[in-house]
Amino acid sequence: MSLSSLEKNLNQLQDLRERFRREPIKHLIDGEWVSSSNKETFINGSPIDESIIGEVALGTQQDVDEACQAAHNAFSDWAAMSGAKRRELLHAIADSIEANAEEIALVESLDTGQPIRFMSKAAIRGAENYRYFADMAPSARDGLALPAQKHMNYTVRQPIGPVGVITPWNTPFMLSTWKIAPALAAGCTVVHKPAEWSPCTAALLARLMEEAGLPKGVINTVHGLGETTGKALTENALIRAIAFVGESATGSNIIRQGAETLKRVHFELGGKNPVIVFDDADLDRAEDAVIFMIYSLNGERCTSSSRLLIQESIADEFIERIKKRVRSLRVGHPLDPDTEIGPLIHASHLEKVISYFEVARREGAIIAAGGTKIDVQGKGHFVEPTLLTEADSSMRIAQEEIFGPVLTVIDFKDEEEAVTLANNVKYGLAGYVWTSNTGRSVRMAENLDVGMVWVNSENNRHLSAPFGGMKASGIGRDGGDYSFDFYMETKNICIATGEHTIPKLGKAPKS
Repeated sequence: MSLSSLEKNLNQLQDLRERFRREPIKHLIDGEWVSSSNKETFINGSPIDESIIGEVALGTQQDVDEACQAAHNAFSDWAAMSGAKRRELLHAIADSIEANAEEIALVESLDTGQPIRFMSKAAIRGAENYRYFADMAPSARDGLALPAQKHMNYTVRQPIGPVGVITPWNTPFMLSTWKIAPALAAGCTVVHKPAEWSPCTAALLARLMEEAGLPKGVINTVHGLGETTGKALTENALIRAIAFVGESATGSNIIRQGAETLKRVHFELGGKNPVIVFDDADLDRAEDAVIFMIYSLNGERCTSSSRLLIQESIADEFIERIKKRVRSLRVGHPLDPDTEIGPLIHASHLEKVISYFEVARREGAIIAAGGTKIDVQGKGHFVEPTLLTEADSSMRIAQEEIFGPVLTVIDFKDEEEAVTLANNVKYGLAGYVWTSNTGRSVRMAENLDVGMVWVNSENNRHLSAPFGGMKASGIGRDGGDYSFDFYMETKNICIATGEHTIPKLGKAPKS
């Protein structure tokens, strides 16, 4: 354990705790930090030791309606602002994020239980999102010239209007920037509803955006519960679109709630992603990637490779290697730089994850490593990193999203069976393929029913590449110009350039 680093982090965090206790987290509505209209709050706790972080304003229908009205009122001026000016403001937000990177990381670890080794990069990635889309802002409206005989067609894009952004509790800071930055760059105004289990960095991000000079009403943040605050946002007629990251079942609810107002939706939902390792793969690199993509971020990420499909000719050897690594993973206080796995976000989520251990036993799988709830100094929502072997594709542990540090292993004979097993789930977010056979890598990438495939790589993010899933894993794509396809409307304009023939009606004499 890095005692000096841990003690430094704990000391810095103590000041933050005191601030959250003194100052309840409020909504940001129309440039003002306000309590809920009924003055009610909810308690936010830390998964590290189950201590109370502080109180958070509990959003009401009135709060959401006021935030939506503020976004509506601010939209015309924000949309009319030049792309160059929006670029300047978004870069200022990125500067502010970078200047507060250490505080963001500490708050994120306190609020979510994510290890500081990963959260130390959260602010940097968030700033990158703002800088990338800032530089796209001046060209966001650009369209295409589409000449035709005696006509000129050309397209322009314009921001769709006020949008709702609903973000999850896993890595909430980075995912909030990933949604909000392109919306602002496109010229939309935003009402942000953060997850109730992780409200702290959302409030911090709103403050940084405000302090960077974003005009009032352009960003509004309303805290609260999904079934009340979230529902009010998705049903509000002033909101033209909803961008949501979270569970597939919640996505279905949002579609129903927004149907009456014909809202556009963009969903990044659940996953049960396969990592497929063939016997001709570089097994050392594959081993590192398999471990990283399920056990980093406490296994609480949509793109985690939670199913290991391993070719049977190397299965025994590779599983032994994985088993040894899993048993060596360091579980501990997330502010310790040596910690690799911290506590799960919430007591109810912990219970969900550990319930699958009994499911695995009943279904006939083997718990080869882990499989137990543990305490760190007698507190917190900690679970051992777990490896489930001798599974088959029909088992719940192979079909359902556990969303924790749990890896399910299934073996396969050949390429055809690997594809069948990989696609035999309702999800279709990501897939990972490890092979030295170039032709096979191309075939596998084409045949997997997923929105994203990484070949001989872990999840490597490229900001201009499309990000999103198929089937129950989502609707639409984030990233680069794909984000603008969601936040903007494309308008076609057709101008006659010559005297083309116009059909004549009503000129012939009546018989």
